[in-house]
Amino acid sequence: MNARAAFTRMDQSTRDDWALIVPEAMKMARSLPDRVLAHLRLLDGDFGGFPVDRLTHCLQTATLAHRDGRDEEYVCCALLHDIGDTLGSYNHPDIAAAILKPFVSEANHWMVQQHGIFQGYNFFHHIGLDREMREQFRSHPHFERTAEFVALYDNPAFDPAAEALPLSFFEPMLRRLMAQPRQSVYKAAMAQA
Repeated sequence: MNARAAFTRMDQSTRDDWALIVPEAMKMARSLPDRVLAHLRLLDGDFGGFPVDRLTHCLQTATLAHRDGRDEEYVCCALLHDIGDTLGSYNHPDIAAAILKPFVSEANHWMVQQHGIFQGYNFFHHIGLDREMREQFRSHPHFERTAEFVALYDNPAFDPAAEALPLSFFEPMLRRLMAQPRQSVYKAAMAQA
């Protein structure tokens, strides 16, 4: 059994306590890709009424982006864009964006976070919502990037006959992406560990 910190309140923690905690946190951080992949696998067989299950949709989206020559970061965003469907029924893009934020550019982060509203252009009018909701972002520098993501990759990825590369194809990309965060409040502390 590993040693544990002794404090019962965070403000009572000591440098010695954190000397125990940080290595454990680093182990947890290194296993993030495993947890993300396991969660993606939970989407297998979850159709939610759609023509393909949620995993297939994610794989088709990533496959389209990969086949179109997008870089690994973008492809990983395509792969994970709907990972939040099962945990964030009312805000699934926020879940994916939160997972990706430490690892991706601001442009890709914004694209993932807003893709739900942009995809809404294709169906919001069928469920009593404003399909033009994305227009509130028209002047944003990543508007066109996000509209393009939906049009080229997210929107057409509901086809049961379309190609979907297996999750194992994307796994090395995801592991490379998540090997080193670009931004995190903890980045400096992690670099010292």
